[in-house]
Amino acid sequence: MQKNQFRFKAERIRWSKFTRKHDAIFRSLGKEMSIGVLSVSTLLFATPDNASAKTATNMTAVIEGSYDTPTSEGEEVDSLIELKATEVIASRAPIPSDKAVRIVQVINREDIEASSAQSVNDLLKISAGVDVRQRGGFGIQTDIGINGGNSDQLTVLINGVNITNPHTGHLTADFPLNVDDIERIEIIEGGASRVYGSSAFSGAVNVITKKDKHSNINAHVNAGSYGTWGGNAGVNLVTRKFTNRVSGGYTKSDGNCNNDFEKKNIYYNGQLNTDLIDVKIQLGASGMDYGANTFYGTGSNTQYEENERYMASAQAEYKGRVRVTPQVYWNRSYDHYVWWRAKPEAYQNFHMTSVYGANINAYTTWALGKTALGFEYRNENIFSTRLGKELSESEQKDVKGFPGQKYKYKDERSNYGIYLEHDVLLNNVTCSFGVLANKNTSVSENLRFYPGIDVSWTPINNMRLYASFNKSLRTPTFTDLYYNGPGIKGNSELKPEKSTDVSVGVNYRQGLVTLQTKGFYRKGTDMIDWVKREGETVYSTANSDINDIGAECLVNLDFINKYGKNSYIQSLTLSYCYNYKHRVDEEQAATYVNDLTFLRHKFVTSLNHRIAGKAYAQWDLQMKNRNGEFDNVLTGEREKYGTFTNVDLKLYWQEKNYNLYLAFNNITNHKYYDVANVQQPGMWFMGGIKVNFDINVK
Repeated sequence: MQKNQFRFKAERIRWSKFTRKHDAIFRSLGKEMSIGVLSVSTLLFATPDNASAKTATNMTAVIEGSYDTPTSEGEEVDSLIELKATEVIASRAPIPSDKAVRIVQVINREDIEASSAQSVNDLLKISAGVDVRQRGGFGIQTDIGINGGNSDQLTVLINGVNITNPHTGHLTADFPLNVDDIERIEIIEGGASRVYGSSAFSGAVNVITKKDKHSNINAHVNAGSYGTWGGNAGVNLVTRKFTNRVSGGYTKSDGNCNNDFEKKNIYYNGQLNTDLIDVKIQLGASGMDYGANTFYGTGSNTQYEENERYMASAQAEYKGRVRVTPQVYWNRSYDHYVWWRAKPEAYQNFHMTSVYGANINAYTTWALGKTALGFEYRNENIFSTRLGKELSESEQKDVKGFPGQKYKYKDERSNYGIYLEHDVLLNNVTCSFGVLANKNTSVSENLRFYPGIDVSWTPINNMRLYASFNKSLRTPTFTDLYYNGPGIKGNSELKPEKSTDVSVGVNYRQGLVTLQTKGFYRKGTDMIDWVKREGETVYSTANSDINDIGAECLVNLDFINKYGKNSYIQSLTLSYCYNYKHRVDEEQAATYVNDLTFLRHKFVTSLNHRIAGKAYAQWDLQMKNRNGEFDNVLTGEREKYGTFTNVDLKLYWQEKNYNLYLAFNNITNHKYYDVANVQQPGMWFMGGIKVNFDINVK
């Protein structure tokens, strides 16, 4: 084992050309060097393309040229190879990581392994800019918002494929994969319609799955509080050109207070990589059955819901002079909602939502920078017992598995998008500007334009300044338009939401320390809210203007980067986000849902430290202050959401092929509300073991 004999101040060294002489690098420096890969833990920042970072996994990915040319032993090939800068794909065309134009938070693999999270939604809690409103444990129907936005204003992707549900944002964060399948999660804050489409109103979340370099088998079993138990397993097969990963999971819990659940999923991801073209295919299915407590109203605490999701997609990348990346995808979801669990015939709804789409993106590099052009088509439709336009008797469809039930309503819409973008990359300045031309058949027959510009500047080494201006839109969900039930009523005349987002930020990184701060402002026009006016007895959807302003900051201390893996403290992160909403056209006698429930303050700190040997501890503290109040049916009093603090702890023993852990959530046993009258459980724990073994595949 090599030991460091002394320390010296690190210097930045960059080569633009490289010869194949075996000692060329070392002769140029006059030093002995160790070459490796550095992985930085906790929340980092990157730049996305379809929110996807591209990482070099071998020398061929970093150095342009072929290594297949046979040479005789000892022969030196004195050919010249152009070095590529490591590229993290930004927006519609890839931009080198050192010239990133937009801040993107990344929850990486090290964060995921250390976290006590049992679901993707739990993982998002450690990001200060993300509001996670859970209605139960393990991510059972979680609402996710970014920088003051709600769950309907978010685009969610898996490996760059849009899985956003047009029925309602309540169902968008239903992922057909396990936490153990995930390599990282990328969080894009702020309006991004010109990059991710019309639903990326307040931001986007992209889940990137693992692409292991070696064939392996992994398994994970766990059990804990409230009769919870489950597990998952996966197989990854790797050959020279093919990578195939298949996984499945199952979890069951007795829950507390009609929050029992059963969830299952299966997922496949296959990739073919050649010199000219890459092809990716993914398939997924999930099912969740759960007690819904008082999710949708206080008149029943025995509500119940069943969800199913299916997804399929195919992507390719042609690696010619003009890079071309086509994509096709299909999503389908089924939802069955029951008001009284013991008597479903009293009141129940069925919904079947289907989405299919195709898009193609092309970009090229030329003397004036990089230019990208993209086209998108997305069709959304719903068959329902309640949502949509009424069907004639001959057009109605049977609800599969429920004799006598029929889908009596339907709605359908198509969305067309044309994307144009150009990136200018100078020594210390990068500018990315573009426009989305959009047409949605449910809104109008005319194209609407949504421009944006992102600029970054490096005034000194290790510091980068950012500024963005983007316009975005969001089409109403089918629930916004049509829902008509106890206490609430939709509005089929709703206009789409429109916003203008402005943000500025700075990122500084030097050795141990990463500092990040940003401010943002969103001017919202025709924002959709549930409103109850004076004299009315129900909430209905309506448009109004709402502005958001906020700030976010982060300090990360990476002790591993500074002192090595044996450091007692591995990493420490402190982050904070502030939001404020202002309704421009407020009616004094009206009650607005969005004004009541936004997250005003959120402070998060994460500490990872070594206990002894291979034993580690991860502490996650979240302090939230949620604006608003509600009528508590348990106490009969008007209650404020107020401020509450959660502390989670994970103790784990890490070996090469296995990991033992105990995870304690909410160790202060504080009972709180993310959603009105849905009380979250006190302290609960899970214990488990993860194993991973490499296998040989011929």
